[in-house]
Amino acid sequence: MRNKIQDANQGTTFRPKKRKTPPSGSKGSQLEELITTTLGSGNLREAVKLPPGEDINEWLAINTVDFYNHVNLLYPTLQEFCTPDTCPIMNAGLYEYRWADGVAVKEPIRVSAPEYVEYLMNWIETQIDNETIFPQKPGRLPFPPNFKDFVKPILKRMFRVYAHIYHCHFKKVVGLKEEAHLNTCFKHFVFFTSEYQLIDEANLAPLKDLVDKILNP
Repeated sequence: MRNKIQDANQGTTFRPKKRKTPPSGSKGSQLEELITTTLGSGNLREAVKLPPGEDINEWLAINTVDFYNHVNLLYPTLQEFCTPDTCPIMNAGLYEYRWADGVAVKEPIRVSAPEYVEYLMNWIETQIDNETIFPQKPGRLPFPPNFKDFVKPILKRMFRVYAHIYHCHFKKVVGLKEEAHLNTCFKHFVFFTSEYQLIDEANLAPLKDLVDKILNP
């Protein structure tokens, strides 16, 4: 998809980014194959469990990259509906999200939904590309001892994209016949973040009913 959204305030654009994949032959690529296989079984609750003998940080890393790819493919299909005009603030119902990364943007700023998503995906990509956080070559660099603390804000903010889509664009998703794909991606996301306690309950509030239904059908 080559469509772009021009943000009226910042002049920025959102484009689908190249899919992130683990190095060929690496433990990460083997785990990604395992994820694909278990997801194909249809049992998402079991698919998120740590395989016996595997490293928890490696498992968190490869799944985080997969979730990044899911959102990176899903959101661009809604670009023509999610614009600075239709979505001048990043929100999910009554909840508004402002952007700050503590580095380039230190104080939270109000931005449109497409601008927020662009900030977010660029920020996540920077985290993933940083080998001191997400080691790319097995045996070269270890995961940081607090790796989970890097994963949690990534997934917390990724949840906001799902929340925005469900609250503001679900009818369009249905019109595009993408609801099954969206629901499956989100269910996988919810099971995973719940299994490893990666998102505080308060941050799930915009989709509390849906999350509860997924976890307790």
